Amino acid sequence: MVASPTQERTSASPTHGGETCPPPEPCPLTAALGVLGGRWNLIVLYWLADGTQRFSDLQRLIPDVTHKMLTSTLRQLESAGVVDRRIYPEVPPRVEYSLSEHGRSAQPVIEAVRLWGHKHLKHNALGAGGSG
Repeated sequence: MVASPTQERTSASPTHGGETCPPPEPCPLTAALGVLGGRWNLIVLYWLADGTQRFSDLQRLIPDVTHKMLTSTLRQLESAGVVDRRIYPEVPPRVEYSLSEHGRSAQPVIEAVRLWGHKHLKHNALGAGGSG
């Protein structure tokens, strides 16, 4: 039987013989969703997989995202270590974003989610979305 993410995180007892036990291992699913789970995160990472993009390029590629939300998403992805940000000393400054090596390791996950999305859209188009 596979432990659920909650079970995985809480399987260790808090004390043993009066001494505090080390905290349980973090849940890998929670860790992944913390980085990939934001509304725009996968979409930004998908477009960065095509290569380096400037902020304005990403805005054009993702027209529904607001300036504020794209800024926030890029900052979050950069702080998680999946996006690299490069600032060029020009006037005005040029900023480019690209996937870090760690970010490139998430590409199979992003592609799997994209393919599942295609299947899900077909499933709903066939009228099977409400049954099940």
